[in-house]
Amino acid sequence: MGRRRKRSASQLDGVLVLNKPSGPTSAGCLNSIKHGLGQGKIGHAGTLDPLAEGVLLVLLGQATKIAGYLTSGAKVYSGKMRLGITTDTFDLEGAVVEEKPIGNISQEDVRAAILDWKDLTEQEVPAYSAAKHEGTPLYELARKGEAVPVKEKRIEVYEVEPLEIELPYARFRVRCLAGTYIRSLVHSLGIRLGCGAALAQLTREACEPYGLDAAFSLDDVLSAPERFAERVIPLARALPHWRSITLSPTLAALVKNGAWLPVGGPSGEKLAGNPGERVMLVEESGEPVALAEAADKNGDQRWTILRGLWQEAAPAT
Repeated sequence: MGRRRKRSASQLDGVLVLNKPSGPTSAGCLNSIKHGLGQGKIGHAGTLDPLAEGVLLVLLGQATKIAGYLTSGAKVYSGKMRLGITTDTFDLEGAVVEEKPIGNISQEDVRAAILDWKDLTEQEVPAYSAAKHEGTPLYELARKGEAVPVKEKRIEVYEVEPLEIELPYARFRVRCLAGTYIRSLVHSLGIRLGCGAALAQLTREACEPYGLDAAFSLDDVLSAPERFAERVIPLARALPHWRSITLSPTLAALVKNGAWLPVGGPSGEKLAGNPGERVMLVEESGEPVALAEAADKNGDQRWTILRGLWQEAAPAT
């Protein structure tokens, strides 16, 4: 049986809303925080390409357990594209594959093509992406010059807004389903217009429920370690769009032992809920216990445990 890694005294549990700069990878930003601020257990919810800047949710300690519940939120992006050019990465960081004149393309043509994104239900996954084929990231295949299979994925664009259009550049804003590749939206627009297009700049304005208004720059975070803790959203408040239910010590102990508590009923109004509702269960001290969902079990509604969040006691030495 493996020995449990000792938890660092500097390790925090919560979410840091980072305003990632353009240039470094998401992993590179995490490594800077990991080594510079002593956060051995760290992850993120939804990566950003090196070109992109904006909201990157950095998960610390126990908050790494809730990644799946933060990556699923809608995303809001603003960006700029360059028309008349096609690259192998679908953005201006890639190698140019083709250039075409855009003299026959009008501002209204571009505006209409941007609005057409709302009608798309699938998109091509970029060859230079972290999506995997038989366990290997596509970008690894592309960099080796190997054949990259064309993959399609379901998308949904909830809102789209053309902004300034000064050809050959055009700016836009979209709110879309998590996992949508903005590079692919731009690439598909270039195909429809017949002139090609590549992403020139991208800002993630929101990774719902968090936006840029709650974000801190990487430089500010690293240069002021004494303020790091106050900038981290505690785990108990990391899902502000979920309701919290406070448990008595007895009920908290039952949950930690795997019990699914009844929804309402003899447990009182505090445990009332609606079918399908998701909540965070917390102790009277405010410490998180688990994420739970109201679901049917043998004809009764129970708070089924989605993920335990309590901090395991360190083994005796």
